[in-house]
Amino acid sequence: MSLDDSPITEPSHKRAKTERKDMNGVNGIKGSPQAPLERVTEALFSASVEAKVWSVATRALGTLSPPVLYPEYTDASGNYVYRTLDFWTSGFFPGSLYLLLERAIQYPQYKPLIPDGKSQIRPHHLQLEHLCRWWTTNLHQNALKRDTHDLGFMIAPWAMKSWEIHRDPAAFNTLIMAAHSLASRFNATTQCLRSWDVCITQKYKFTDPSRDFLVIIDNMLNLDLLFWAAKETSNRALYDMAQAHAHTTRKHHIREDKSTFHVVNFDADTGGVKSRFTNQGYSDDSCWARGQAWGILGFMQTYEWTRDPVFLNTARDLAKYFIAHLPADGVPYWDLTAPVTETSPRDTSAAMVAACGLLLLYKALKGGIEADNYLQEAFQLVNGVVHTNMNRQTLQFGVTHPALQVAVYPEGCIDECASDGFDLLCVSQSSNSIVNCETILGGATINNYEFAPRRWSNHGLVYADYYFLLFGNMLLRMGLTDPK
Repeated sequence: MSLDDSPITEPSHKRAKTERKDMNGVNGIKGSPQAPLERVTEALFSASVEAKVWSVATRALGTLSPPVLYPEYTDASGNYVYRTLDFWTSGFFPGSLYLLLERAIQYPQYKPLIPDGKSQIRPHHLQLEHLCRWWTTNLHQNALKRDTHDLGFMIAPWAMKSWEIHRDPAAFNTLIMAAHSLASRFNATTQCLRSWDVCITQKYKFTDPSRDFLVIIDNMLNLDLLFWAAKETSNRALYDMAQAHAHTTRKHHIREDKSTFHVVNFDADTGGVKSRFTNQGYSDDSCWARGQAWGILGFMQTYEWTRDPVFLNTARDLAKYFIAHLPADGVPYWDLTAPVTETSPRDTSAAMVAACGLLLLYKALKGGIEADNYLQEAFQLVNGVVHTNMNRQTLQFGVTHPALQVAVYPEGCIDECASDGFDLLCVSQSSNSIVNCETILGGATINNYEFAPRRWSNHGLVYADYYFLLFGNMLLRMGLTDPK
């Protein structure tokens, strides 16, 4: 049965307007506006969050060489399914490790929280640093790829942190190389970067790059890499490319009602638009939730580099549309305007991407009522995700003290000392938790397009977790929370 044949209830955006009225007032989630902040802080900085990432990462230490496979999404048992290192999501898991390293080094007052609110022990930052390097050693080669627009996703989450934290020259070189590889996909006629060379579904097929120039809204998130490299190397050409792509996206991907198209197909010879359609949403005329979220965050990143108010206003428009089309519980359906049925999937990754964008809106507009509203909506988004889709299984770091006999100076002396080692203790918090789920969040949707070669929904997703962790680090950086 196709989606068009399914029993239909009211579209989610119509229900949202009536059911979300109380969410910003005293009758909202858990009452006062402070309650979501408390719940969100407890979740973002829980010991379980760090331990889950650690438990997945340390398994790779049992291999003779660094990883070449990287976590993407979870199967029905809650276990990660891995993809090859050249897949577009490869940078997110090591990016998550670097976010934890950033917390440990740049925010030494931060301590993971256990359920009773007390701080919890954590691995030494040198152990985290080793894991970061172990998981990224094989990813540097991706900087040479010129057959994809996803270099910002593949490289930036970990390499930018490696450069910021350690001034790692290898990471710097990789970032610059990746930026130039990405720039090779810029077309002066279309004034934007090509996203996909080919695209095949059960409905349409694009296999000739000389005829079709496909650009997706997701590509806005890769501009950050170009802007960064432009600043670091004083390369105006890279800056101009990124800015031009943003202007082109703003002109052709955004509808009059401020919703977004997923894919725009340009004529490479004339720069004209040949068609607009979806690859992951409900229909060509609907609004794919994660695409709208990519737009919010992407235009805010562009605004931070350019300070051009047109990009700020674009992000505001997209954010208002996103917020207005949320259901009562605050967790977006995979498509913001698709008909809602009992089986309609949500997308927690869209929620987390949008929440990060809303934080940047708050930062840009700080000091006014509008800014405070965006901050409140950001916390409501994350609060909804935590309340409905955070995997409840708890992992905590435990310390063992095995006795160890060692030779000490002067020669011939033997001392027996305690060696602290980390062990992971698993405790199930609730009967409906997903046993052994390896992600922090569930409820994500990779693709639910009716004509997609394959449809995935209601699973854990590596970049949902990444943006969940990023949201926490953004709060720390902006001084909006101080977990101790």
